Amino acid sequence: MKMVFGFSLCLFVLLNCLSGLVESGTLHLNSCSVSAHTHELRKYYSAIRSNAIAADTEIGVKLLDKKLIKGVQEGQTCCFLRLVLRFYVERVFSNYASSQPQQQRSSSALANAFVSIRRDIHKCHCHCAEETQRTIDSLHAEFDKLEINQAAQKAVGELDTVLEWLEALKSNTRSE
Repeated sequence: MKMVFGFSLCLFVLLNCLSGLVESGTLHLNSCSVSAHTHELRKYYSAIRSNAIAADTEIGVKLLDKKLIKGVQEGQTCCFLRLVLRFYVERVFSNYASSQPQQQRSSSALANAFVSIRRDIHKCHCHCAEETQRTIDSLHAEFDKLEINQAAQKAVGELDTVLEWLEALKSNTRSE
């Protein structure tokens, strides 16, 4: 009897842990939910981060300031995330290059993960306020001031900001 109880208790704990992992991969964006496994994003990013930061020669330029992301208006999380992912998929990853095969694989995996999240967000029908669009337009303007490969290096180096924001969104959604 003790063995059955012990097995049941272990199974209960395991199922609770697994359900926490599944839930922790969900972002609630306004009236929509999407899956985003930030631990995987972090794993891929950690493989390319040091190279991207080391190759960034434009130290005085900042594309993604933490204040920019913290200033996302209420109800605009879905739109802002959709536009940031679009920026990274269409402008950054398509111009980011590494000579090392492992880093190429990691950046491709990261780009594919962004495409997947972006595909889920398209189902959400996010409404974008003019202020959110202006914020993203300013991001594009700063990106365009740099040479394209350098801009892509800088944007990859600043992915920490996006990943921290996604992790904060997950933390906020768990407490709701």
